[in-house]
Amino acid sequence: MLMLEHAFDPDSNTYSYLIWDSSSRQAAIIDPVLEFDAPSGRTAHQMADHWIERVQAHGLHLQWLLETHVHADHLSASPYLKSQLGGRIAIGKRISEVQQIFVPIFQATDVVPDGRCFDLLLDDNQQLPLGDLSIQVLFTPGHTPACVSYLVEDAVFVGDTLFMPDYGSARCDFPGGDAATLYQSVQRLFALPASTRMFMCHDYKAPGRAEFSYETTVAAQQAENIHLKLGTTEQQFVAMRQSRDKTLSMPKLMLPSVQVNMRAGQFPPAEDGKVYLKLPVNLL
Repeated sequence: MLMLEHAFDPDSNTYSYLIWDSSSRQAAIIDPVLEFDAPSGRTAHQMADHWIERVQAHGLHLQWLLETHVHADHLSASPYLKSQLGGRIAIGKRISEVQQIFVPIFQATDVVPDGRCFDLLLDDNQQLPLGDLSIQVLFTPGHTPACVSYLVEDAVFVGDTLFMPDYGSARCDFPGGDAATLYQSVQRLFALPASTRMFMCHDYKAPGRAEFSYETTVAAQQAENIHLKLGTTEQQFVAMRQSRDKTLSMPKLMLPSVQVNMRAGQFPPAEDGKVYLKLPVNLL
């Protein structure tokens, strides 16, 4: 039986998840957050330490640290969690395309752009064992080329592909993003059973809603998503998405996040004992 808990990082509006098989106690963590204060350049492990406490409290054995994509709004805590709990860091195999875009931007000569810095590169429809459960990998690109969703029993974790129905869909203007591709990815998710529970990676409280929210269903998305409910054509969605994306500012942690997350959550190699992140000027 699938069990799960969620946690919310208010600084990045990110939800991460602990899931486990109730019989074997084997577990996975999806999209864990490492806190990063950009003005000071300091990191913290509050969210990750919360998950360590929860894994230990439930007597779980961490098997997987699953990334839905290379996040542009927070740094990954996967390496820290791996050092404390074990497990393997996995991401969709199209991560190589993201690395090929950003390695030249950051002059990241330490990164071989083939995804090898991750423990496991995932294929579309691959099944990951989790005790008596199985995690199915679904390629859902569009926000980035490497986005994946994870389907476990009646639950699907969609990363940045969709938000709550009253907030809509992910932006597609990052390098490698494509609105038409995102539309097709959402149709794939809409083909799941209507009762499938859908778990978000982010929420920003749509106008008129007082509380943050992280869970909906395929049926609710089909009926209510303000950007692409059933009946919305690809042409309509692409026109809306491209117009909306032109009004959006860059995420405040995009430059730190991408250069860390494309390294599977590791920071760049130290120089004279000190670690630095690069700030490319007028390149994005």
